[in-house]
Order: sequence, then structure tokens, then C-alpha cells
Amino acid sequence: MSQRRILVVDDEDNLRTMLVAALKFEGYQVAQAADGRTGLQAARQLRPDLIVLDVMMPELDGFGMLKRLRDAGDRTPVIFLTAKDTSADAVEGLGLGADDYVAKPFALEELVARVESVMRRVDASPMASSTMTLADLTLDDVAHEVTRHGEDIHLSPTEYKLVAFLMANTGRVMSRGQLLSHVWGYSPDDDPSVVETYIGYVRKKVDAYEPKLIHTVRGVGYMMRAPR
Repeated sequence: MSQRRILVVDDEDNLRTMLVAALKFEGYQVAQAADGRTGLQAARQLRPDLIVLDVMMPELDGFGMLKRLRDAGDRTPVIFLTAKDTSADAVEGLGLGADDYVAKPFALEELVARVESVMRRVDASPMASSTMTLADLTLDDVAHEVTRHGEDIHLSPTEYKLVAFLMANTGRVMSRGQLLSHVWGYSPDDDPSVVETYIGYVRKKVDAYEPKLIHTVRGVGYMMRAPR
């Protein structure tokens, strides 16, 4: 497999330099940009496999850059770097289509682990069958497309993996720990709030039509099931 390309976009010179060095050490090809506008141009020209993107930047911030990419149909996985001590940045970033976030300050080992986890999600084939169907929801893993009611549903790689895992386990309740382990590659003991956040965003897309297919089993987890 050819080297994966990562674009690091951060206006902090020292941090950006350390991130580039750490990722190169892990065997990635790494490009960098010091602001959102330059990062947007680099993303369009270089077509990276993943973008590490700072939230707080002058002129065009990380949210603005990601929104422009997603509006243009670019589904490149994104990991946000956020310095704020609240979950608001994480929720907004995930809502825009980011795949993960890391709060500053962080250890370089943590960032590298998150990068590798997202890469595994992108690489992983969801389940044995290339096509899965539930009611009028269809997931085609060859074309990497999801449709419902005849309409395309645009999902980030992480959202896609979540939908695929739930569809492959139709009728079975998946705990938050199981979802963290199989979709994110995290320990079942990690913070489950990321699961709840993603379930919310996937519901807005998949269950924009009736009947609802994603269900909460209180105190246990989530499941997809055929309409009754």
C-alpha cells in the first residue's frame, strides 16, 4: 500500500512542526498549512487521505474550512484540534462532518493513535456482504453509497461505519461499549458521549424519512430494526 497523505492545518508554528515530525516518523507523507485558506487550497490540490485541522485560526477557521470542503462534496476524513475546555467545539465539528477531535493540550501519541484509528475506519470493509438493505435503506459498500427513499445520504467515513455496523446487526441491541470498540476502535471504557453525538447526527440523515429505523434501548444501547 502506498504511503498515506496527511494534511496538517494549524497556525501555531511550533505545534504544527511537532505534528508534522511525529506523523512523518510514523511513515505518513505530510503536508502542512498555517491557515484555513491555504489549507483549503492544499486540500483541493493534494487530495490528502486525512486532514488534522485546528479549530481556532484567523480569517478562515477550522469550522469554515471544513464546511467549504463538505459543501463541495469533499469527504476527506478530518480530525479537529480544539483548545476550548467545553464540548461545544466537538459537537459543532462532528455536526459539520468531522470524524474525531482531540482537545489541547494533548500528547503526540494520542494524536497519532486517533489518526491510525480513523485510517482503520476508512480502510475497513463493514461486513461480509457488499450490499445491505433494511426497509428502503440501502448500503452499497462497493460504491460506498447509502440511499434511502431513493435519495443519496451523504455520510462521513465514521458515520458510514456506524450505519454499516448497525445494519449488519439488525435486530440486535449494540451497547455503547460495543460501538466504541467496533466503530471507533476505542476501549469500551472510554467516554461514550461520542457515540450519542454520532447517533444523533446519523438519525438526522437516515431517519429523515418514516418509518424510523434507529432505536434507543434505554440503559442498554442502540439498534436498527425493520418496521413493525
